[in-house]
Amino acid sequence: MSINDLMSYQDVVTYLHGKNRTKHLLFGNGFSMSYNSGIFSYNALSDFIEKIDDELLNQLFASLNTKNFELIMQQLDSFAEIAKIFSSDPDLVSKIEGASDKLKTSLIDAVKALHPEHVFTIPEEKCKHCFSFLQSYLENGGFVFSTNYDLLPYWVLLRNKSAVAIDGFGRDLENDGDEFIPDESREYSELRWGKYKDSQTVYYLHGALPFFDNGVDVIKETYTTQHYLLDNIKARMEKKEYPIFVTAGDGRQKLTHIMHNKYLSHCYDKLTCIEGSLVTFGFNFGEYDTHLIDAINKAAHYGKKSGGKLFSIYIGVYSDDGLHHIENIRSRFKCKVNIYNAKTLNIWGH
Repeated sequence: MSINDLMSYQDVVTYLHGKNRTKHLLFGNGFSMSYNSGIFSYNALSDFIEKIDDELLNQLFASLNTKNFELIMQQLDSFAEIAKIFSSDPDLVSKIEGASDKLKTSLIDAVKALHPEHVFTIPEEKCKHCFSFLQSYLENGGFVFSTNYDLLPYWVLLRNKSAVAIDGFGRDLENDGDEFIPDESREYSELRWGKYKDSQTVYYLHGALPFFDNGVDVIKETYTTQHYLLDNIKARMEKKEYPIFVTAGDGRQKLTHIMHNKYLSHCYDKLTCIEGSLVTFGFNFGEYDTHLIDAINKAAHYGKKSGGKLFSIYIGVYSDDGLHHIENIRSRFKCKVNIYNAKTLNIWGH
């Protein structure tokens, strides 16, 4: 069998509609590559770690056995403060701070190289076309899961103001009290995750660049009239605040990172209890994605007695090699596996 013998995306949609079954979406880097393969590539944001020409940083990544840049940045910040107190060697502090600055600068450069400059750079027609694709899941009771940490899906949903695209973030009234407060005098917090988590429909399984963990709350950075989103993200990083996202590592390392963050663990837990069918696009279930296969298998057993479980998964492939890969790992899934031709899905209206 070749990719040309597979069902089309429209075949998948038509079949699930006939079954009256809720469908959910899981997409990976292929979603962004289909927008522009010239600037988006697999693991582009994590690959920069391996390309940093700094002996100290390379030794640090190796000794901690992690590519979790958020952890490394925090370790460097803490180490620098400790060194100021306990070390009489000024060169040591300078060396640590220099490594920290180099890592931070490299990340910012990688982010900016990876993205369009801002949300309005995405052509209106492409933005609307992509939104229609995402909305077809959200408006019919489904959830959207992303393993990407780039800004494309965030921008598309923000620009089109979907009433059902809920990421769980909201603002709290800071000067709430017994007395009446007129609207113009009300003070609101930053966007904090949790206020709308019970009605959440969009889940970033590996985090996203606008999300920051301040130790108490998970905060979402926003676009402002003064600065574009990437500029605000850069400003936070310069204040030693770092985006939440799960970078390279095997499935176990990724799951460990996920379970130590309340936002990420909530998103993962939601994937483990979805019902109906799951459609994937631009996600190849590679050797480092075992944690997501485990989550899907949990969903296949969730509510088994009541019938409210995940019945099937529809995996999109782009090539015969991709088809053969999914055929080879089909037995790892505990629900019915169907494969469709991902080339028949035009997300961005090219």
